[in-house]
Formats: sequence, C-alpha cells, structure tokens
Amino acid sequence: MIDEIEALSSIYGDDWCVIDEAARTFCITISDSSDQPKWTLCLQVILPAEYPSAAPPFYQLNAPWLRGQDRTALSNSLEEIYLQNIGENILYLWVERIREFLVEKPHTSDIGPVLEAATEEVVDEDLVDEEFDLWKDKNVILSALSVSSEVDELPPIKHADPISDRRSTFQAHLAPVVSPSQVKMVLNKLYENKKIAAATHNIYAYRIYCENRQTFIQDCEDDGETAAGKRLLHLMQILDARDVMVVVSRWYGGILLGPDRFKHINNCARNILVEYNYTNSTEESAKSQGKNKKVMKENKKKTEH
Repeated sequence: MIDEIEALSSIYGDDWCVIDEAARTFCITISDSSDQPKWTLCLQVILPAEYPSAAPPFYQLNAPWLRGQDRTALSNSLEEIYLQNIGENILYLWVERIREFLVEKPHTSDIGPVLEAATEEVVDEDLVDEEFDLWKDKNVILSALSVSSEVDELPPIKHADPISDRRSTFQAHLAPVVSPSQVKMVLNKLYENKKIAAATHNIYAYRIYCENRQTFIQDCEDDGETAAGKRLLHLMQILDARDVMVVVSRWYGGILLGPDRFKHINNCARNILVEYNYTNSTEESAKSQGKNKKVMKENKKKTEH
C-alpha cells in the first residue's frame, strides 16, 4: 500500500493530497484537461487495513455538478474495476477511469444553465474542488464565497442525553448554521458552560449549503482526538446533513476505549441529527422505515395478546 501511495504522489504531484496519513485518508483532484479544465472532480478515499487483499477503498466523489445518472454511472464503473481486479492496487485505475469519464462528458451531456454555472465555478482557479480545498485553504474559499455575518444571530442549540461507557461520557450538541460566523458563535456559547469547556475533547463538524453555487462550506475539528472530526464530517456527508453543525463533547474517565470511542462519537452525532430531522440520505430513511415497521409489529402483537 505504501508503494502505491508513493507512486500516486509521484505521478500526480500537487493534485494528490494526504488528508490524514494515520487514518489512511487521501484525495486527488482530477480534471478533463490540464490546460483549460472544463470538468473537475475530487476523489476522496479511505484505505481500510484489508486493502487491497480483501477489501476495496471507501470512496466519495465530490463535484457540484455530479448527481443523478452521472454519479450512478461513474460509481458503477469504479466498482466494476474493483471486481475485475480484486486483490490488486486499483487507485491508479480509478483515477484514470474518472479522467476518461470527464473527457467524454462534454460529448455526451447537454450543458444547461445550472451546469454552466457549476462549470464556471469549477474552472475558477480559486474554487477548484470547493469541498475538499477546505482541508488545504479554507480562508480562500470563505473569502471567495463572500459569506456575510452582518445579520447573523446565535442559533438555538440542542443538547442530546449523554451516554457513558467505562467512565467516559459523550454528549452531542446541535445547532442550525448558515455561515461560519454562526459556527463561532455556537462554539463560544457552548464554552460558556463550564462543564462543556472542561471536556477532554469537543469534536465538531459543520456543513453549510450554498444554493447559488451549488456547493458546501464545510470543516471539522478533532480537538485532540485524532481523526474524530474528519470521521464526524464524513458521517454528515453520508447522511447529506445540511446547514447544521454538530459538536460531540467527551469527558475521559481514565480507561482507554480504543476504536469504541469513535463508535460512540458517531452514534451520538447520528442520533441527534436523526432526532432533529437533519438526515436526507436514502440509507437513513430506510432505517427509519424499518424501525417504524418493527414498532408497528410489536404494537400489533401487544394488541393481540
């Protein structure tokens, strides 16, 4: 795996980005042309310990214009490559397949007003790959998006019930946000609470959808819990949570929890996002429907008895 990463870094240079080496998280910006790119996409991958011998990379495709049939077709293509090359390194094959897809796209797509706007956004040198440039240079992005804080008010903050495991306690907090300045206001308000301020870690992530540019302002903070913020942001991306921030406070109890701490952090976050209806993914909808059916069956059994 190390040889593959070094090779990719050598081949793609500055387009290849290490997000978190310890968590084996990487991303690469891919364009249809190096001179005047019309279509640009960011591929983010997390390499599990079993890769490449027994498991594929976890991946996410990010571009403001990528949706519907385009996203499905490209995802199917990448998964087919994996199935044809099980046990082998496939990241280079994935990158080049995505590049082929981008090169072919202008000949197979009618570019309407919405996609024209997205394309102009992509080729803007300051806004290439808006979502993941936040890892590298979020100040440029926030400045370019001209987010105003003149009328921002402190949004309401919701608090979930805490959960405990081996003397460690976790508690999630949620607030609707529409600008980075509101994110700061929420954090400042939370830190007024002496208990929250004294937490061992206050991990947070937020996602703000910009309708006019069809992209997200998003960022995260580990607060000393390595990779926890990125995991939290990834969860919010999977759930398609928008215009919201989640903070998870952890009070360490003296006993190491290992990987279970990440499970608790994400479970706290997922529960509060579901509770306040900030999940839009089909996966979460299916889970909710399944739970509702289970409750209905249990109630029916109780009625019969």
